Amino acid sequence: MNAKKEQLILRIDRLAVLPSGWIHIVLVDAAGGQLPLCEPGQFVEVAVDRAPVLLNRPFSVYNSTVTALELLVAPIGRASSKLGEYSVGDTLRVIMPLGHGFSTAPAGSKVLLIGGGVGIAPLFYQVLRLKEAGAHPTVIFGMRTTPDKWICDRFASECPIYICTDDGSEGFHGLVTQHPEFKCADYDMVQICGPKPMMRACAKIASETDTPTEVSLENHMACGLGACLCCVEDTADGNVCVCKNGPVFNIKELKW
Repeated sequence: MNAKKEQLILRIDRLAVLPSGWIHIVLVDAAGGQLPLCEPGQFVEVAVDRAPVLLNRPFSVYNSTVTALELLVAPIGRASSKLGEYSVGDTLRVIMPLGHGFSTAPAGSKVLLIGGGVGIAPLFYQVLRLKEAGAHPTVIFGMRTTPDKWICDRFASECPIYICTDDGSEGFHGLVTQHPEFKCADYDMVQICGPKPMMRACAKIASETDTPTEVSLENHMACGLGACLCCVEDTADGNVCVCKNGPVFNIKELKW
């Protein structure tokens, strides 16, 4: 059962702009209380008041406990770029938790997690949950160029990780679907987050082996509550709001 959605004022407890430009933020309750626990794959909506935008911005949950919320943000937009200008002690207005996340897996299961670009952000929390359940996660990252060492090292401390880069600057030179480890039949489940063309390609191969597969869609989610209809996706059950019915879907639900 998902926790009740709450609008909270959170205080920045730690903030680091990584060498790659990515921003790692740790938020705690400004009043000293406990936070609602998010599930891996869920997201939050953040009011970035210093950015020239009217609406809140959705960010994946990198990690979640009742004492802290962690975000890992790529500075690719007007709002996300501004987050790096905040300081420890500043506050942010956050609505959480939102959406439906990834499934867990039984103990002993082998799960392949695939992240592309900013899609790597929600996978760390899922790695932690899978390990807690006794499952065995493996991660493949697809990046344009050399990924951030801090990000990769943190994943590598928890599970096997393989890197693919478009320019061959690190790891395997090529697409994630071309990586030798991308053998869906060897896994009990596949979970993916990244650009839609990448997810479609991965899902097609996974479906051919009948491997249960989930994808986290990155449709533009403005309100996070299913009211604005900005994130509608045409599914097997008709048009649904990704922010409310997703962002994680079984590929059998999608018209892919």
